[in-house]
Amino acid sequence: MRTIGLLGGMSWESSIEYERIIHERVRERLGGVASGDLVMRTFNFAEIEALQSAGRWDDAGRLLAGAAQSLVAAGATAVVICSNTMHLLADEVAAAIDVPLLHIADPTGDAVRARGIDQVALLGTRFTMEQPFYADRLRERFGLTVLTPDERGRTIIHTVIYDELVRGVISPSSRDAYVAIVDELVARGAQGVIAGCTEIELLLRPDDISVPLFATARLHAEAAAEWCLGGAS
Repeated sequence: MRTIGLLGGMSWESSIEYERIIHERVRERLGGVASGDLVMRTFNFAEIEALQSAGRWDDAGRLLAGAAQSLVAAGATAVVICSNTMHLLADEVAAAIDVPLLHIADPTGDAVRARGIDQVALLGTRFTMEQPFYADRLRERFGLTVLTPDERGRTIIHTVIYDELVRGVISPSSRDAYVAIVDELVARGAQGVIAGCTEIELLLRPDDISVPLFATARLHAEAAAEWCLGGAS
């Protein structure tokens, strides 16, 4: 079995789901008491959020790159960033290590295409919805048309993530607000919705909306589990 390194704590509410999903998938495949072979670096999200808010992405990149190097030194044969937003720094992290970085947009794009969808809505933090690093990868690698909410919708999505979800708060009224935003995107032609923040899938459920919901944390964690199992005999 291959060892995989996780960069987590961004926030921990979602990154603990990564560990659970990886272990469950490995046990399903191998049986008995089998579990994934993981090394993990969990950040204090208050420090990460402060860097994000201040636009100090270079500092955040150095922080993540150094942490990724420590995971490789501990035996990781691939690295996973347990966050959609922090994939803004994926190139910096990948350049700092000599093992693969498993990018969250790739299993997501594969899953969208497997459903025969070519126009998809992207929900996430304001960074993910407004900067090109995520949508461009989906467009260039998977040929997807990517829709995002209008300014009001982006503000609601972002505010709920930072004021509620990363603090462990799950609000029915916020779920209703998300569903209303999705309905607007579906009316614009979205055939599916990418939960492009790993916390969103803690709030929005597949049966809440009328189109497929692509849970990026689960898809990413399952891809990480497959990497682990690729080294299993």
